[in-house]
Amino acid sequence: MRVLITGVTGFVGSHLAEYCLEQGHEVAGTFRWRSRDENLGIVKGKVALHDADLRDPVGVRKVIQAFQPERVFHLAAQSYVHASWASPAETLSTNIISQVNLLEAIREAGLTDCRFQVAGSSEEYGMVHPDETPIKESNPLRPLSPYAVSKVAQDLMGYQYHESYGMYIVRTRAFNHEGPRRGEVFVTSNFAKQIAEIEKGKKEPVIHVGNLDAYRDYTDVRDIIRAYMLALDKCEPGEVYNIGSGNAWQIRDMLSTLLDYSDVEVEIRTDPERMRPSDVPRLECDATKFKKVTGWEPQIPFETTLKDTLDYWRERV
Repeated sequence: MRVLITGVTGFVGSHLAEYCLEQGHEVAGTFRWRSRDENLGIVKGKVALHDADLRDPVGVRKVIQAFQPERVFHLAAQSYVHASWASPAETLSTNIISQVNLLEAIREAGLTDCRFQVAGSSEEYGMVHPDETPIKESNPLRPLSPYAVSKVAQDLMGYQYHESYGMYIVRTRAFNHEGPRRGEVFVTSNFAKQIAEIEKGKKEPVIHVGNLDAYRDYTDVRDIIRAYMLALDKCEPGEVYNIGSGNAWQIRDMLSTLLDYSDVEVEIRTDPERMRPSDVPRLECDATKFKKVTGWEPQIPFETTLKDTLDYWRERV
C-alpha cells in the first residue's frame, strides 16, 4: 500500500515508517524544514519526504495529489502538553487546521478508498474521577490543557467527516507511549537524559522533576505503531478506540526504576517550572474494545522500554 505518515521524522512517525517498510509498503512522509531527520536512521532514503507546512492548504493538496495515499497516519502535531500552556493559540491552530487541510485535500482528490487515522490522546479525558478508571471510550471528555482541547477537536472532527462524507476514519486515543527517540521534553526521556548526563559527569547529581504523584499508563512505542496499523486494517470507521497497556505507573516509581539501571547517587529536586497549571492525576486505559476487534496485546515490558530509553541517551550525551 501507499502509506503517508505526517510528522515522519518524529518519535512515533519514524518508528512507524520503519515498520511499514518492513511490511513492504511504499512510504511517504511530511516534515517541516526545521525538522531533524536523525530519527529516520536506516530508513533515510527509503521514505519519500515532502517538505510541507500542514497549515498551508495548497501545500497539503500538492502532497496528497502527488502521492495518492491509501493509508494516512496523521501524527504531526504540537504534542507537548507543557508547551501548550505557553502557546495555546499556536497549539490549537497547528493541530486543528492541519487536520482540516488533510481531510479536505483527500476529499478533493476523490480518494474514496483512503483510510485515515486520527491520532488522539488520553489527555482528552482530562479530569477523570476515581470511580471512572480504568477509562473506557464512553468516559466524558474533560480536557485540562490547550493541547488536550486541540486533540478533542481533532477527534470529533474525524467523527464529523466520517458521518458527513462517508470517509474511512478511525479515531484512536493512545495513552502514554515511550521508548528510544522520545523527545527530551517528555518526562521519561527527560529523566533518562538527566541520568545519562550525570553518569558522564556532564551534570551535577541532581534530577530536576515536576509532579511525581500522577499516574500514567505507559506502552512501548514499538507496540503502539503495531496498534496503529491494526486500527486501519480492522477497526470500524467513525469509531473511537483506546490503546494502552492497562497498567498505571506513578511517575515517581518510573523514575525509581530508571535509577535502578544506574549506579549514580542523586538528589531529587522539584522544579516549579516543571509544574503545570493543572494536571491529570490518573490515566489508566481500558483497551478492551480495541483488543477485541484487533487481537492486539502489548509485548514489550515497560521496564525494557525504560532501559532502552536510558541506553538511547547514553549513546548521545
